Amino acid sequence: MIGRARILLLALCLGGSGSLAVAASEKAEPVAAAPPVAAIPATAPLPRPRPKLPPTAAEPRSFAEAVAGLDLDAVEATSAPSDCLVRLDAMALVEPLPRLIGPGACGGSDMVRMHALFLGDNSRVTINPPLQLRCRMAESFANFVRDDLAAVFRGRGLRRIDGTGSYECRGRNRIAGAKVSEHGKGNAIDIHSLQFADGSALVPTDLLADKDLRETLKTAACRRFTTVLGPGSDGYHEEHVHLDLAERRNDYRMCQWNVLAAVSSGVVTGAVPLPRPRPSPTGGAMKDGASAAGPQ
Repeated sequence: MIGRARILLLALCLGGSGSLAVAASEKAEPVAAAPPVAAIPATAPLPRPRPKLPPTAAEPRSFAEAVAGLDLDAVEATSAPSDCLVRLDAMALVEPLPRLIGPGACGGSDMVRMHALFLGDNSRVTINPPLQLRCRMAESFANFVRDDLAAVFRGRGLRRIDGTGSYECRGRNRIAGAKVSEHGKGNAIDIHSLQFADGSALVPTDLLADKDLRETLKTAACRRFTTVLGPGSDGYHEEHVHLDLAERRNDYRMCQWNVLAAVSSGVVTGAVPLPRPRPSPTGGAMKDGASAAGPQ
């Protein structure tokens, strides 16, 4: 019994010392140090600004934006009328229009709709139908009526201009695929007839109308506009007169309106000349008579 007790006591002693040894060894292992925390800058950089989005076709928020169009610079936008509109408003009944954008190459800025003109004696000349034009073209036409036509028809009382054609997005002479007409830029007018206070009328292309009077009208129109097309120009202007302010190289001008007359028998006096070749692009002088004016 005594021997067995000693063996048991020795085993307990050995077991206890082993556990203590293991615990001591675990406490002796060094503890790993935590990594240093990175220093945070005093001011963190702000995110870069988002890129500007392209303009959209949203509805304009003001008349100034409508006039400026989709490429509006909001800083420069203004609701003040243009200098041209201020001048035109003093001699015509007009309303400003939003800028016209497309389709294609059509459209224009500083657009107006002109309903009537006021002559120097305060009489009113109605335009039927109203003209939709760039302000510069409208102003030139207003001066043409007030200064030139009023002088030519002094005493007759010019009261109305009929059959007027103005802005229309189309190719020249309405030919598919043709270059955009000046009408498509709000830069052209077609005139069919003039009406007077006594009820009489004048059709500038009428062969039976006074030839000298029509020659005077032609001279005044060709002095005022860069393009004048009438009978004999290209076959598309036999019944009306086309006026525009097209800009060409070397300030080339087209004055192509054959003012012909007819005798009582209906036979036209004088031979109708054939169209001349298209002028050289380098030419700058005003050409008279018929030539290949090109569609309008």
